[in-house]
This record gives sequence, structure tokens and C-alpha cells, in this order.
Amino acid sequence: MCGTDRYGFPIRHRERKPVHFGLRIGDIVKAVVTSGQKVGKYVGRVLCRKTGSFDIATKTSRVAGISYKFCTSIHSKDGYSYRF
Repeated sequence: MCGTDRYGFPIRHRERKPVHFGLRIGDIVKAVVTSGQKVGKYVGRVLCRKTGSFDIATKTSRVAGISYKFCTSIHSKDGYSYRF
């Protein structure tokens, strides 16, 4: 899978490594943010990035830009969807 420019040539590709900083997309995590703009506790599914800046999809919203340092894994992705 790759992104193309307007002429159809590949210019970017998807990262082949599924695990970033010990987490993968779909894991359920608990993030306790103690500093910065998004101080608080969040529980939800994680969307990982190579940079270490993760998004957490909670029940009500999606919190963007949470550092991997604040995240601890509660449950690993196993193919089922859970309510949290």
C-alpha cells in the first residue's frame, strides 16, 4: 500500500513494522497525562505512530497527540472489539 502523486508514481508507503514503543494499533491503553495541554486520564483504543505521538479513541471523543511515555497497556488487540 502506498500513496501516489498526481501522475501515479509512489511517493510514500505505510510503515511495515506494526509495533511502535511496545504498542500496536487497536490495543486498549490507559494514559495518565501529568503535564502539557491535555492533562487528565484517558482509557481507549490507541492509534500508534512512528514518532511516539499517539491518538486515543475514547467512548466520546478522540484525543490526539498523547506521548507514548504516558501510555500503559491494559489489553492487547486480539481481533475482538470491546467496550471500555
